[in-house]
Amino acid sequence: MSAIVWTAAGSLAAWLWLLLGQGFFWRTDVRLPPRRDPEAWPSVGVVVPARDEAAVLPASLPSLLAQDYPGRAEVVLVDDGSTDGTGALARELAHRHGGLPLTVTSPGEPPAGWTGKLWAVRHGIGLARARGPEYLLLTDADIAHAPDSLRQLVAAAGPGGFDVVSQMARLRVESRWERLVVPAFVYFFAQLYPFRRIARKGGRTAAAAGGCVLLRAEAAERARIPDTIRHAVIDDVALARAVKSSGGHIWLGLAEGVDSVRPYPRLHDLWRMVSRSAYTQLRHNPLLLAGTVAGLVLVYLVPPLALIAGVAAGGTAATVLGGTAWLVMTGTYVPMLRYYRQPLWLAPLLPCTAFLYLLMTVDSAVRHYRGRGAAWKGRTYTRPDAVVGEES
Repeated sequence: MSAIVWTAAGSLAAWLWLLLGQGFFWRTDVRLPPRRDPEAWPSVGVVVPARDEAAVLPASLPSLLAQDYPGRAEVVLVDDGSTDGTGALARELAHRHGGLPLTVTSPGEPPAGWTGKLWAVRHGIGLARARGPEYLLLTDADIAHAPDSLRQLVAAAGPGGFDVVSQMARLRVESRWERLVVPAFVYFFAQLYPFRRIARKGGRTAAAAGGCVLLRAEAAERARIPDTIRHAVIDDVALARAVKSSGGHIWLGLAEGVDSVRPYPRLHDLWRMVSRSAYTQLRHNPLLLAGTVAGLVLVYLVPPLALIAGVAAGGTAATVLGGTAWLVMTGTYVPMLRYYRQPLWLAPLLPCTAFLYLLMTVDSAVRHYRGRGAAWKGRTYTRPDAVVGEES
């Protein structure tokens, strides 16, 4: 039992550090910073890259067109080689619903060295810049915005002097697999990139959420966005790092009124979402992979295993240490479940979810070495990112 006791002690120590020393990542009160209406509302160009999004566009695009924004704003939807009529549907929705002006365009296939999404974003930014906007809103085709979303983002950017204001859209949580996996996805992201540290000037931690990024046009030019990150698979983190490295001030937090409408009804759908970029996050490094697997085992799997082993063998120390670590883990997960309005009995199941993420990460590495890399909607990216996320 001594080996189990020492391992459980190490796990508890890790959890105490995570609880107090990792930017209070588990708190969910990081919402839009203080907002103030400007005297004159700046112009905004909204860029929406879309590839085969006809299934979700009716639930998302009308919300963008209906933005209650006092200044000038226009929407550019970039049809990235869709085969399902995405572009035609976008025009039809604009004709039916009205609202902000909409331009639908297509850039053609991306050249070598570009991901499809970032090539589409480059094309969309180029068109938007022709109107000289002060801000760019980069948002995904599966994101629905509350009517005042754009107004709130702009009002938050000015007082804080932020070059990037990004909200992590509330993902859909309806199927049983979504309930088990999705809140943990955001929880793990916040653990890796604590939101409070992202907003610190001069800090190293940089991240954004690609579904909703308000970007100051001047900062985009200074950081040469998106050219400097053209082959980044994890493009939102790469964008934030590029802006921060060029002297920009960024903010990221949880959203109210910005929701993803994309369903992930099956485990296979969620598995593909995570595994397509997990090994990219680890810089395609086998040593980082091994360290991540070991870390997941120590932090998430050891507590319940130590508790079970202690109870079975009558080992008080293993029982107490494992049980306490599991209790701390459970407690840190409760705020995220509340944010997603999920039952709290899911909190003790976090080790099971972490084990799934461990398998997804290993699968991501296996796919990479089999030459399938980061595959998404018919495109496969086997080349590592030139710009990757930076851990805190």
